[in-house]
Parts: sequence; structure tokens; C-alpha cells
Amino acid sequence: MAGRGALTNAEWERLEPLLPGGGTRGGRWSDHRRVIDGVLFRVRTGVQWRDLPERFGPWMTVYKRHRRWSADGTWERLLTRVQAEQDAEGLIDWEVSVDSTTARAHQHAAGAPKAAPPAFPAPKGAHGRTKSGDPVWRSLSVRLAEVVRQACLGRSRGGFSTKIHLSAEGRCRALSLLLTPGQYGDSPQFEAVLEKIRVPRLGAGRPRTRPGSVSADKAYSSRGNRAYLRRRKIRHTIPEPRDQRAHRRRRGSAGGRPTGFDKERYKKRNVVERAINRLKNHRAVATRYDKRAYVYLGTVTVAALIIWLRT
Repeated sequence: MAGRGALTNAEWERLEPLLPGGGTRGGRWSDHRRVIDGVLFRVRTGVQWRDLPERFGPWMTVYKRHRRWSADGTWERLLTRVQAEQDAEGLIDWEVSVDSTTARAHQHAAGAPKAAPPAFPAPKGAHGRTKSGDPVWRSLSVRLAEVVRQACLGRSRGGFSTKIHLSAEGRCRALSLLLTPGQYGDSPQFEAVLEKIRVPRLGAGRPRTRPGSVSADKAYSSRGNRAYLRRRKIRHTIPEPRDQRAHRRRRGSAGGRPTGFDKERYKKRNVVERAINRLKNHRAVATRYDKRAYVYLGTVTVAALIIWLRT
């Protein structure tokens, strides 16, 4: 009998043909179903890998399988395949909403090995001012930014955290996922989140990448985001903040026309909030325990996958 939260027979039948076969150097994988059940148990409960119950086999096997599949994109491919099957059956509501949520990082998430640049100050000019254009310093700045991006950890008002940016379809399921450090803003990630929407066709045809419409809160209101949506011919409902509205009016005709706003469509924006709640019902998503960003993204993807399978 399957344990609580484990794969049902119907869910296993859907996933089994999609799983990679064989192991490294000609070896054989241990039982996929038992290992996946172990990953689901850890994602749902947030326990340490070493504390996995013995029924899932050696904890190191479960952890390494999860880490490998997070790195090579297996979890993402499984999610994409399930999305494609549901789209073929007409079960995806393409009224999409975009938002983000902050996941507080546990102290165990810190300390992942990384190649950080040397810690020395920027070169100074003749008058003691920093030479921000110096090529050596610019190179170091780029390397430091890359380290931060790969770790996806940062300090925000919520503390040491990671931010999950996502788009959700009308049935409260995540279509795309993106991680950034906790202090990153929402609006700059808007295009990247929408660009990650890619649902393949099971038959002939290109993958679907364009939603029917997009809703987002006022944090995403910017001329660049609206221009991007118009360029892709995507209907959108994003409220205009009061300061932006006043600035536009002060400029007169140069400020452009008022932005359109559909109150009825905006009421559906709560689907992304509900999608976030579903993801955070998994404790390893609500609190980040994984040191490496790609492993944590795999954890979030597993949670999204199981939601798609069970909705």
C-alpha cells in the first residue's frame, strides 16, 4: 500500500514511460518509484535527507537521484510533458497571472561551495574616487554577480531568502518558474517569467508560448512591460499606480493614453496567489533547505509536478 502523499498507481503509469532508463557506466537505476516516493516525502515534509524512512531505501540514493534530475532537467521535462498532455485535452486555462513569493532560507542553505572573486576594494582614481569603468574591477563585479545569481540567495526585509517568480494558469497551477535572490524586484523578471512558458504540442506544431491574457499587480506596471506585451499581442490587465498615473497626466499628450484595465479579468488574478499557496503546502518549498539553487529549483518543480498530476 502506498504511503500518504506517495504516487498512486495511476500517477505512476503516467510517469513511468517518461523516466530515464539505465544508470551511469552501464549500471542500473534502483527502483524509480521508490526513489520518487522518497523525494516526494522529503519535499512534502521538509525533513533532512538523512532522516528519510528506511522504506525509501538508502537516503543517499534518493538525494543523488534528486540532485542529478534537478541538474539535467529531468524534473522540468516531466513537468513539461504533463502540461503538454493536459493542453492536448483542453485542460489548461490560458488566462495567465504572474506574481512572486519569498521563501525564507534556513541556515543550512548557506555555505555552498562557490568560486567567489578576491575580496579587495575597487581601484581609485587620482582624486580618490572609484574607477567603476576599470576593466579589472568590472570583470570582478560580473563574477560576483554571477555567484549571487547561481546561489539565488540574498538579504531582503524577509531576511536571508530566495524569491520564486512564477506564472500560473487559470486552474491555479504553475506554468513557469524562475528563482532570484530575495532582494530582486518583481518587474525586471516579468519578461523572463513569460519567456519560460513553453508547452509542447503532442502532435505536429510549435510549442505554445503565448498566453491568451496576462494579469499582474501594480508592481509589474512599467512602460517596458506593457510594450513587451503589446509587441507579443498579449492582452493584459495591470493596474497603474497612482504616481505613474499622475506623472502621465502631468506630461499631457506626451504622456500617452491611459492604460486599459478590465476589472472582471483582474478578479481572476487570485489564481496565482492560490498556486503559490499550493506550492508552499510543501514544506521544502516554503522554507529553502537546499544549498544549491538548481537543487532548490528541482524541489519547487517536483511540487509543481505533483500538483499538475493531482489536479
